[in-house]
Amino acid sequence: MTRAARTETAPSVEPIGFEAHDHGHCVEAAIAAAETHCAAEGLRFTPVRRAALEILLREHRAMGAYELLERLHEAGFGAQPPVAYRALDFLVANGFAHKIERLNAFIACAHPGAPHSPAFLICRVCEAVAEAQSAPARGTLGEAARATGFRIERTVVEAIGVCPACAEKAGA
Repeated sequence: MTRAARTETAPSVEPIGFEAHDHGHCVEAAIAAAETHCAAEGLRFTPVRRAALEILLREHRAMGAYELLERLHEAGFGAQPPVAYRALDFLVANGFAHKIERLNAFIACAHPGAPHSPAFLICRVCEAVAEAQSAPARGTLGEAARATGFRIERTVVEAIGVCPACAEKAGA
Protein backbone atom coordinates (compact mmCIF):
# COMPACT_ATOMS: atom_id res chain seq x y z
CA MET A 1 0.00 0.00 0.00
CA THR A 2 1.38 3.39 -0.89
CA ARG A 3 1.83 6.17 1.62
CA ALA A 4 -0.84 8.22 -0.15
CA ALA A 5 -3.35 5.38 0.18
CA ARG A 6 -2.75 5.28 3.92
CA THR A 7 -3.98 8.87 4.36
CA GLU A 8 -7.41 8.30 2.86
CA THR A 9 -10.30 7.83 5.23
CA ALA A 10 -11.63 4.35 5.86
CA PRO A 11 -14.94 3.04 7.08
CA SER A 12 -15.55 3.27 10.80
CA VAL A 13 -12.52 2.12 12.77
CA GLU A 14 -12.93 1.64 16.51
CA PRO A 15 -10.69 3.72 18.79
CA ILE A 16 -7.89 1.81 20.48
CA GLY A 17 -6.11 2.88 23.61
CA PHE A 18 -8.54 3.14 26.51
CA GLU A 19 -10.01 -0.37 26.55
CA ALA A 20 -8.75 -3.89 27.19
CA HIS A 21 -7.92 -6.05 24.17
CA ASP A 22 -5.76 -8.99 23.08
CA HIS A 23 -2.39 -7.27 23.40
CA GLY A 24 -0.35 -10.20 22.08
CA HIS A 25 -2.47 -10.39 18.95
CA CYS A 26 -2.15 -6.69 18.17
CA VAL A 27 1.67 -6.85 18.45
CA GLU A 28 1.88 -9.91 16.19
CA ALA A 29 -0.57 -8.46 13.67
CA ALA A 30 1.26 -5.13 13.47
CA ILE A 31 4.67 -6.76 13.00
CA ALA A 32 3.22 -9.05 10.31
CA ALA A 33 1.64 -6.03 8.57
CA ALA A 34 4.96 -4.18 8.67
CA GLU A 35 6.84 -7.18 7.26
CA THR A 36 4.27 -7.63 4.47
CA HIS A 37 4.29 -3.93 3.57
CA CYS A 38 8.08 -3.74 3.53
CA ALA A 39 8.38 -6.85 1.36
CA ALA A 40 5.77 -5.55 -1.10
CA GLU A 41 7.39 -2.10 -1.32
CA GLY A 42 11.00 -3.31 -1.34
CA LEU A 43 11.77 -1.59 1.96
CA ARG A 44 14.31 -2.82 4.50
CA PHE A 45 12.66 -3.72 7.80
CA THR A 46 15.97 -3.72 9.65
CA PRO A 47 16.43 -5.21 13.11
CA VAL A 48 16.51 -1.75 14.74
CA ARG A 49 13.31 -0.67 12.91
CA ARG A 50 11.61 -3.89 13.98
CA ALA A 51 12.79 -3.49 17.58
CA ALA A 52 11.58 0.12 17.67
CA LEU A 53 8.15 -0.92 16.40
CA GLU A 54 7.96 -3.81 18.86
CA ILE A 55 8.81 -1.47 21.76
CA LEU A 56 6.12 1.02 20.72
CA LEU A 57 3.61 -1.80 20.28
CA ARG A 58 4.33 -3.42 23.64
CA GLU A 59 4.17 -0.09 25.49
CA HIS A 60 0.81 0.89 23.98
CA ARG A 61 1.50 4.51 24.87
CA ALA A 62 3.27 7.48 23.41
CA MET A 63 7.03 7.45 23.96
CA GLY A 64 9.63 10.15 23.45
CA ALA A 65 12.54 9.46 21.13
CA TYR A 66 15.05 9.41 24.00
CA GLU A 67 13.02 6.91 25.98
CA LEU A 68 12.85 4.73 22.88
CA LEU A 69 16.59 5.18 22.37
CA GLU A 70 17.22 3.98 25.93
CA ARG A 71 15.09 0.89 25.33
CA LEU A 72 16.83 0.20 22.02
CA HIS A 73 20.21 0.51 23.72
CA GLU A 74 19.08 -1.98 26.41
CA ALA A 75 18.19 -4.33 23.54
CA GLY A 76 21.73 -4.13 22.16
CA PHE A 77 21.45 -1.33 19.60
CA GLY A 78 23.46 1.90 19.47
CA ALA A 79 23.07 4.68 22.03
CA GLN A 80 23.32 7.65 19.67
CA PRO A 81 20.12 9.66 18.98
CA PRO A 82 20.17 9.01 15.19
CA VAL A 83 19.52 5.31 15.96
CA ALA A 84 16.08 6.13 17.37
CA TYR A 85 15.27 9.04 15.07
CA ARG A 86 16.03 7.10 11.88
CA ALA A 87 13.91 4.18 13.01
CA LEU A 88 11.06 6.52 14.02
CA ASP A 89 11.27 8.43 10.72
CA PHE A 90 10.93 5.13 8.83
CA LEU A 91 8.03 3.92 10.98
CA VAL A 92 6.12 7.21 10.64
CA ALA A 93 6.81 7.57 6.90
CA ASN A 94 5.42 4.10 6.29
CA GLY A 95 2.37 4.40 8.54
CA PHE A 96 3.52 2.01 11.28
CA ALA A 97 3.72 4.76 13.91
CA HIS A 98 2.40 8.27 14.42
CA LYS A 99 3.92 11.36 15.98
CA ILE A 100 1.83 12.93 18.72
CA GLU A 101 2.70 16.60 18.29
CA ARG A 102 1.28 17.71 21.64
CA LEU A 103 3.52 15.29 23.55
CA ASN A 104 6.48 15.35 21.11
CA ALA A 105 6.24 11.57 21.28
CA PHE A 106 5.48 8.58 19.08
CA ILE A 107 2.91 5.81 19.24
CA ALA A 108 2.48 2.64 17.21
CA CYS A 109 -0.33 2.81 14.68
CA ALA A 110 -3.42 1.04 16.00
CA HIS A 111 -4.57 0.15 12.48
CA PRO A 112 -1.46 -0.78 10.47
CA GLY A 113 -2.11 -1.44 6.83
CA ALA A 114 -5.61 0.07 6.95
CA PRO A 115 -6.15 3.34 5.14
CA HIS A 116 -7.30 5.81 7.78
CA SER A 117 -7.05 9.36 9.00
CA PRO A 118 -6.33 9.11 12.72
CA ALA A 119 -7.36 11.43 15.50
CA PHE A 120 -5.60 11.18 18.83
CA LEU A 121 -7.43 11.45 22.13
CA ILE A 122 -4.88 12.50 24.75
CA CYS A 123 -5.60 12.32 28.48
CA ARG A 124 -4.33 15.50 30.14
CA VAL A 125 -3.99 13.66 33.46
CA CYS A 126 -2.06 10.45 32.62
CA GLU A 127 -1.08 11.26 29.00
CA ALA A 128 -2.60 8.00 27.72
CA VAL A 129 -3.36 8.20 24.00
CA ALA A 130 -6.12 6.50 22.05
CA GLU A 131 -6.22 6.45 18.26
CA ALA A 132 -9.66 7.05 16.78
CA GLN A 133 -10.99 7.54 13.26
CA SER A 134 -11.25 11.04 11.84
CA ALA A 135 -12.81 12.21 8.61
CA PRO A 136 -11.49 15.75 8.08
CA ALA A 137 -12.19 15.72 4.34
CA ARG A 138 -15.90 15.17 5.06
CA GLY A 139 -16.39 17.74 7.83
CA THR A 140 -16.05 21.48 8.16
CA LEU A 141 -12.34 21.36 7.34
CA GLY A 142 -13.06 19.43 4.15
CA GLU A 143 -15.75 21.93 3.15
CA ALA A 144 -13.35 24.84 3.70
CA ALA A 145 -10.66 23.09 1.69
CA ARG A 146 -13.01 22.37 -1.21
CA ALA A 147 -14.27 25.96 -1.19
CA THR A 148 -10.72 27.24 -1.68
CA GLY A 149 -9.64 24.54 -4.12
CA PHE A 150 -7.27 23.05 -1.54
CA ARG A 151 -6.69 19.30 -1.49
CA ILE A 152 -6.04 17.84 1.97
CA GLU A 153 -3.25 15.27 1.94
CA ARG A 154 -2.63 14.85 5.65
CA THR A 155 -4.10 16.14 8.89
CA VAL A 156 -3.09 15.86 12.52
CA VAL A 157 -6.07 15.82 14.86
CA GLU A 158 -5.31 15.81 18.58
CA ALA A 159 -7.94 16.26 21.28
CA ILE A 160 -7.07 16.87 24.93
CA GLY A 161 -9.40 15.58 27.64
CA VAL A 162 -9.70 12.98 30.38
CA CYS A 163 -9.61 9.23 29.75
CA PRO A 164 -12.19 6.90 31.34
CA ALA A 165 -9.77 5.61 33.99
CA CYS A 166 -8.77 9.10 35.15
CA ALA A 167 -12.39 10.28 35.06
CA GLU A 168 -13.36 7.31 37.22
CA LYS A 169 -10.56 8.06 39.71
CA ALA A 170 -11.60 11.71 39.90
CA GLY A 171 -15.22 10.75 40.54
CA ALA A 172 -14.31 8.33 43.33
